[in-house]
This record gives sequence, structure tokens and C-alpha cells, in this order.
Amino acid sequence: MRRYRKVSSFFALKRLLRNIYGSNKAKKGMMALIIYTVKAGDSVYQIAQRYGVSTNDIVTINQLSNPDRLAVGQALIVPVNYFYHTVVAGESLYSISRKYGVPLEEIVAENPSVTNPSRIYPGQNIKIPGERPKLRTIEVNGYAFPNISEMALTESLPSLTYLSIFSYQVREDGSLVPINDTRLINAAKGNAVGPFMVITNIGESGGFDSELASSVLNSSAVQDLLLDNVISVMQNKGYIGLDIDFEYVYPSDRIQYNNFVEKTVNRLRTMGYIITTALAPKVSENQVGLLYEAHDYEAHGRLVDHVILMTYEWGYTFGPPMAVAPIDQVERVLRYAVSVIPSQKILMGMPNYGYDWTLPYQQGSRATVVSNLQAVNLAINNGAQIRFDAKSQAPYFYYYDSSGRRHVVWFDDARSVEARLKLIEKYNLGGASFWTINRLFRTNWVVLNSLYNVKKMG
Repeated sequence: MRRYRKVSSFFALKRLLRNIYGSNKAKKGMMALIIYTVKAGDSVYQIAQRYGVSTNDIVTINQLSNPDRLAVGQALIVPVNYFYHTVVAGESLYSISRKYGVPLEEIVAENPSVTNPSRIYPGQNIKIPGERPKLRTIEVNGYAFPNISEMALTESLPSLTYLSIFSYQVREDGSLVPINDTRLINAAKGNAVGPFMVITNIGESGGFDSELASSVLNSSAVQDLLLDNVISVMQNKGYIGLDIDFEYVYPSDRIQYNNFVEKTVNRLRTMGYIITTALAPKVSENQVGLLYEAHDYEAHGRLVDHVILMTYEWGYTFGPPMAVAPIDQVERVLRYAVSVIPSQKILMGMPNYGYDWTLPYQQGSRATVVSNLQAVNLAINNGAQIRFDAKSQAPYFYYYDSSGRRHVVWFDDARSVEARLKLIEKYNLGGASFWTINRLFRTNWVVLNSLYNVKKMG
């Protein structure tokens, strides 16, 4: 059995992750990445040797709990110090050198198969030393519950613009249920991240409450008191913005919800606060359903600073097995959204979990939530092969439990995360929002930072 050296101290780990995640300033020699799909017979050692990297870096980046065991089809991030450029018509090694600011002789040295540097052809892959240039700078929000671990919080904050702390629950009289948010607020500010207060219509039973929302939205006096309480918390705690997450609002309260958002914006914006709302994943203005009808994309997009699109939960707890955020469905939402909302106001939702369904699926049966790391370990422990669905751009696998029941698991890996994050550039969005950052999935941050710079506050 091959032994792997664990990173010996917090400071050593911090140095490694700084290299992995990069920074907002371009720096030659930072890690780039290759996403490698494990094949039968592969080992971490062999993969590391193939790419000339440290086995411990692969283990750390991918959070491998048992590096001696991999699943066929598993996606691994391999940190490298180069990337590939695909030649297009009219390019030369000299123009490619100018494009990336890399000396011509370095590119020639990295490509010994190019015997004549003056003759390259379209479609040819040229190896470029250094980090691939970032697409652009985006804003990134992360939702967190107050009980988030120190490790998950510490590793996530460098890759965030905003930290939305979930949540202050409103009550019918305009009061708020307090939460223990001081630790998270202080940590956010210490990492140039803006803390956001989140208010929800989650009732005493623990679910989103349509009646509760209706009571608030149909009483001007309650709204005034609620906003007084919100402002008091924001001022006392040091929040820089407010996120309104009212879900399952009655369709008959659509106008009232718009009016409440407008009233909130009018009061808070003059005080310098940022206002966001979380919206259900709609594909048309008149989409039917309690989750959708009261969420007015055009009105919210016109009024608030950002809208967070909850582009996930196609695969959900009581639904049939499928990807949580299939890329084709996410794109349907984005195509509609950018037609009625300024694209730079949109933060695309990114789930940070998967589901495990028992088969055969029966309507009303319950799937089990799994973290992305738990999903991979399930595949490894059950000898399952991970497959990748081209249509949804998401990984999945089948396995049998100890009782002989067949299961299917859909989750996220580096391939699916990268595919969806690229939609930010495709649709010129403002950025992304992760639900939630409580489970540390290092892949999210590594892939994010390989594509974009992250805006920081202050």
C-alpha cells in the first residue's frame, strides 16, 4: 500500500491552497488544472507521475480520504503549470506568444513535437507554460448556516464576494427570529467579503410558509415594523446588504411582493445597503406553479442590485432521479432571465450537493441528500463505475446496498462544475451563488478560480 504524506500544518495547507486558488492578480507560475477521468488500473501515484505533479497535491485538492482507492470514471483535478491553446486559422507561434505574454522560446521548448515553429495548423494543441488567463472578474455569493465549520468557512471566504448568512425568519408581527451570526460576519469582513443578512418566510414548522408571507405582504404596518427591525440588525451587526428569500408566495400576492421589494429598496438604498432577491428557476413569465408565479423576474431585475437564480432542484428529495442542475435546464432559465433582467445583475445558482435514490423509483418516495464527496466515496466503497451524462453534463452511478436494493446517485464533480460556471461568460452574467458552502467541496473553488477572478469588497 502506497503511503501519502499529509500536509503537516495549517500554514503548509494554507500555502498550498493559495497556489491552487490563485489570487485576483495574475501571477506567472500559479497552478492551472487538468480534469482527469480515472480509468481502470489507475492510481494517484501513476496519474501524478504522468503529469509530473505531487501526489500529495492531487490528494489534497480532491479531498481524497483514501488515496489508494479510486472509482473508474471519477473526475480528478490535477494541478499543473501549463495549459493548452487550440490553434485557429491565421495564428503563428509568435502571435500566440504575444497573446499570452509568454516568451516564444518557452513555448517552443514546451512543444518539441512542433519541428517547424513557423508551420502550425488550425486545430493543433499548443502547450503554454503558466496559468490560463482568467475570463474576467465576477461576483460570487455563498449561503452559509451559522453552524458552518471553521475549515469550510476559512477555505470558502477567499473565493467569495458576499456571504449570505441563512437566515432571519420573519414573523407575522414584523419581528425576526435571531441567529448566531457574529462569528460569520467577523470572518467575512476579515477576508474582504461583504456579509448579507437574509430574511425568509420560513415558519415555525421549518418550511417556507405561504400564509406567513401573505400576512406580511398584505400589511403595510407590519412591513414598516419589519424593515425597522431589519435596519436595526444590519446597523448593529455590520451587514452591508440584505437578501430577501420569500418562497412559495401565493400567486395572488405577486403585486404585493413586488411592492414590498420596492419599499425595501427605497428605504435601504438611501442608506447605502445592497439589496438582492432569490428567485425560482423560471423559463417564462407565466410559468405555472406556487413556486414560480409570484416571482416577477422583470420587476425584481429592475428594482434590486442582484437577483440570485435558484438554478437547481430539478432532481430533488421527492422527485424522480435526475441531475440536480442539468445544464440544459439551467440554460433554459438563463435564456429567459437575460431577456428581462440586466445580465450583470444575475448571480447563477450553484448547488453543492447530490441525491441518492432507491430504485425502482416510486412517486412520493424520498431521496437521501449526499455531499459530492460522499457520493464519490459511495461509488468507491461499492465498486461502482461513475458515468457522465452528456445532455445534463453531470455524473451519476448505480450501486446495490447491503439489502440488495439498487440505487442511483446524481451529484457534481469538476466536469459539471466547470461546464455550468462557463455559462457565466456565455450569458454575460454578474456571477454565481453557491447553495450552500457548509459542506467543503474544494473542487468548487479550484475550478471557479481557474476560470475567473473574484471581486472582493474593500
